[in-house]
Amino acid sequence: MMILAYPAGGFIVILLASCFLFAELLVKAKGLLALTGSGLFIYYFLHFLTEQSSPWIFLLLVGGLLLIIIDGKLFTTGIIGALGFILMLLGCALPTPSLIYGLLVSIAFVIGACASWFFRKIIPQRDYLNKLMLHDRLSSEQGYNSINDDYRQLVGKEGRTITPFRPVGTVKIDGKNYSAITDGIYLEKGVPIKVISVDGTRIFVDQLNEMN
Repeated sequence: MMILAYPAGGFIVILLASCFLFAELLVKAKGLLALTGSGLFIYYFLHFLTEQSSPWIFLLLVGGLLLIIIDGKLFTTGIIGALGFILMLLGCALPTPSLIYGLLVSIAFVIGACASWFFRKIIPQRDYLNKLMLHDRLSSEQGYNSINDDYRQLVGKEGRTITPFRPVGTVKIDGKNYSAITDGIYLEKGVPIKVISVDGTRIFVDQLNEMN
């Protein structure tokens, strides 16, 4: 554990640990990223908890991770998830022996969490939104042609969000309100959007200025 005796070593360990652990929440990695990230966190905490801290510090990390998972699966508001992220950040920084060490570890944690999003480009993403969406397709055999046609005609149209997207919300297009979803992007109220695709009654939108 000599690498953790130096701030640079702690930076590298926490950077990789947070990157792998958060990536497991975003993509379907069959637990491999979670095992790697968890192993690095355990390696980090075993070094400090035996010297100058107590087990409750480790509980900050576990509790924060649980809050993030609960928010992603049940609420999708981002508020509880943000609280969990802060708890995890404190859990990593508090046991460090110096202010510089704690600052470097905190920076590494944030960078690692952000870097985990790159895994979405190479590994299939998890879908926490299935419980919020309609799974049954409205087919012509079921007499839903009119609904499907109306929704398909929305592709390419522009509108504006009338509620925040986390990442599900409501948009107004041609004077009508529709429930829609983004590709994991959070949007605020009043943001211009464009419909990029429609799947059954699911409307996928993107921020307008990102498509120009």
